[in-house]
Amino acid sequence: MHLTLKKYGNSTVAVMPPMVLKALQISAGQAMTLDTTSDGKIVLSKVSQPPKYKLEDLIAQCDLSAPQPDDMAKWDSITPVGNEVW
Repeated sequence: MHLTLKKYGNSTVAVMPPMVLKALQISAGQAMTLDTTSDGKIVLSKVSQPPKYKLEDLIAQCDLSAPQPDDMAKWDSITPVGNEVW
């Protein structure tokens, strides 16, 4: 089967025929992974369940001793100009 890539906004898409979607049991909105091989092949795989994140797990990965980025430090010294409550 041959596909033609199409422009969709700023992206390029490959349109999959309904019979392929049905055979693979996938539909629009399905989470997928996209990889390439060293020989130029594209590997598109169905993700059985998208990862679920917990806030406490994400925070546990943070280095709280890391220096604050310059742009974030500036926020602490900004004077309110409207009805902001700090």
